[in-house]
Amino acid sequence: MPPNPSPESVEDRATWVAHNPAVLSSAPRWIFDPAALTERGLVEGSGEGRGTTWFFTHGGASLALRHYRRGGLASRLSDDSYLWTGLRRSRPWREWQALLAFEAAGLPAPRPAAVRVLRSGPLYRADLITVRIPGARTFSRAIRHGLEGHRPWKRVGAAIRRFHDAGWWHADLNARNILLDEELKVWLIDWDRGRRRSGGRHWRPANLARLRRSLAKNPAVDRVADEHWDWLLAGYEGGRAPLPAHDPGDSSRDQGADIREDAGKG
Repeated sequence: MPPNPSPESVEDRATWVAHNPAVLSSAPRWIFDPAALTERGLVEGSGEGRGTTWFFTHGGASLALRHYRRGGLASRLSDDSYLWTGLRRSRPWREWQALLAFEAAGLPAPRPAAVRVLRSGPLYRADLITVRIPGARTFSRAIRHGLEGHRPWKRVGAAIRRFHDAGWWHADLNARNILLDEELKVWLIDWDRGRRRSGGRHWRPANLARLRRSLAKNPAVDRVADEHWDWLLAGYEGGRAPLPAHDPGDSSRDQGADIREDAGKG
């Protein structure tokens, strides 16, 4: 069974902390503080995304610390505060539970190490620590820097299919939330709004279409995607070679055909 620690409450229930004992023996308060990590000489680097991710080593593990930050129009009102509706409905706690489930199922997502939720009146802020993925770069960056051949595209499709077959829907499936490590293994990240979908497969084509639209936002990436998208779908469908766009001898409609049609819509 996966570790599923109950929240450890401190500071009059204004702070909730949990850690994965398979990764860390404890989660002291300073482990969530980049300044404290720097003072202890533990920081090894950082990465930019929606805010800064800090890479550090602690307890023999190579870790990544991410502070939750808002995006879009909501960020104009508050950079990192969210409305409090209860711990188990908060984004970090939902992501924490999802990552624990992925670890138990062997799905390719970051391994959870620790989480902290800080409540202040009607709002909260939060931090998540995961095990660092060696040599990871985003799918979009890998494409821009000359990702070669069809095999990585098939691997991306196969990884997405594994989550879909397990019933998991990624709310923001885009080229920045897919990572390729130094061995070209595929990982899906940022699951704070992801959820389980029960029944049917109707939502799957739309999820893939979202990814295709994200690739189209960069003209250089879009050109490469035009040449390789069918290989991603082939990986998703189970490794079959890409099918022709139009085959007059085949009037059947299968799941793969539906995916191609929906994913091609902008």
